[in-house]
Amino acid sequence: MNALISVSDKSGVLEFAQALHGLGVKLISTGGTAGLLRDAGLPVTEVADLTGFPEMLDGRVKTLHPKVHGGLLARRDVPEHMAALEAHGIAPIDLLVVNLYPFEATVAKPGCTLDDAIENIDIGGPAMVRSAAKNWKDVGVLTDASQYAGVLEELRANGKLSDKLRFALSVAAFNRISNYDAAISDYLSSLQDDGGRTMFPAQSNGRFVKLQDLRYGENPHQQAAFYRDLYPAPGSLVTATQLQGKELSYNNIADADAAWECVRSFDAPACVIVKHANPCGVAVAEGALQAYEKAFKTDPTSAFGGIIAFNRPLDGAAAQAVSKQFVEVLIATDFTPEALEVFKAKANVRLMKIALPPGGERPWDRGQNFMDVKRVGSGLLMQTADNHELQLSDLKVVTRRQPTPEQLQDLLFAWKVAKYVKSNAIVFCKEGMTFGVGAGQMSRLDSARIASIKAQHAGLSLQGTVVASDAFFPFRDGLDVVVDAGAACVIQPGGSMRDAEVIAAADERGVAMVFSGVRHFRH
Repeated sequence: MNALISVSDKSGVLEFAQALHGLGVKLISTGGTAGLLRDAGLPVTEVADLTGFPEMLDGRVKTLHPKVHGGLLARRDVPEHMAALEAHGIAPIDLLVVNLYPFEATVAKPGCTLDDAIENIDIGGPAMVRSAAKNWKDVGVLTDASQYAGVLEELRANGKLSDKLRFALSVAAFNRISNYDAAISDYLSSLQDDGGRTMFPAQSNGRFVKLQDLRYGENPHQQAAFYRDLYPAPGSLVTATQLQGKELSYNNIADADAAWECVRSFDAPACVIVKHANPCGVAVAEGALQAYEKAFKTDPTSAFGGIIAFNRPLDGAAAQAVSKQFVEVLIATDFTPEALEVFKAKANVRLMKIALPPGGERPWDRGQNFMDVKRVGSGLLMQTADNHELQLSDLKVVTRRQPTPEQLQDLLFAWKVAKYVKSNAIVFCKEGMTFGVGAGQMSRLDSARIASIKAQHAGLSLQGTVVASDAFFPFRDGLDVVVDAGAACVIQPGGSMRDAEVIAAADERGVAMVFSGVRHFRH
């Protein structure tokens, strides 16, 4: 058996080659990889010696040769192929071990030039990988160090690779080439005449890996699957570990993402309860239990069968409280042994632990989406994600009445919640807790009225609350509705042609109003 090894990332390759040698496999290699193996005392044949042709053009041409590709592509079950190999003195190559020049890592570096990028476009590697992957019935192709152990296991057990493993390696190889070419296309398509790069390339190549097939989609007659980014960031939902519970559904995942994206935006311990993609209860407090109790008060009816997320570990006391209601999915950064014990009695509840990288007060920020996408008929809308965070210094008080320090903090809290509520969004809050949420109405007035009705049903008084509106009030009537309900302070983006009229109305009603200067539409 012959193995050709030529890798850019040499992690684990020496140990793998030593194991192959121990199994009687003949080693063929190139450049730095050959030097590494030779220095370790392994017998290795240089590709240049195999082909009878030296490397040239600074290594750009070394494996592009019939003695390499003939050895990879020849079908062992076709006599004419084997006769051609013998006639031209070409040895079959049974294993190909190749990982590609680090193009993705190179273009991710600040200051990467076009010349740097071009020199890291691999040519010979992908060509060999495609040849070996095409001829998977006879050749095993390894494109990642994670595959070494499985290949050695089969070789030790059977002396050869099974058809199943060779085919799986082939599929992985073609996927790697596809992703590699897509990265090159994305980079080159993003270059501008002035040497800069646009975040919206001329061609967009999506690269996603399937995590699981789902039982059905948003409705039972729809089919669905769950995918993640090729390189997911820690702190995102796709990196979560399901500790127990039934299989996640399409709607579970969509709602869980909405809950996690909202709760992760808070520095203090927070709880978010989501139903049908909208927060129906949000609160911050000194701990998980207190945050949950406050969030649940907002809308106990809608919380039934909802998704609950915490930005802190869930302890036994909080778990006991949550277990008293029907919950579909429970998300936290961790679960104490006591919390896990509580939910053993509720085996269907899906417990999701978010994987967080170390360091930082909110390390999950690194998992934020950079781009949002939405399908439209035969097309795609792309935009940078709405990751704007409002600071206290950004607020502009536009009324005679000034917000109190406590109201300013509640305004920032309400504004964060409104960002995750479907437009038109109206959110009443007080003391780090939502008191009424109006979502997804065609009229901002109706969203305000719905928020008031929900607060009334939950037995909550809106007197002295603050209100966040995700977009400006085009007329004073929206302001009048929230003030009539009990609001004492309002935050809105501003920017309407009738801002002066709305400000005058706020002064007339004796309430404070601040402009954020930022809109948070969420469709």
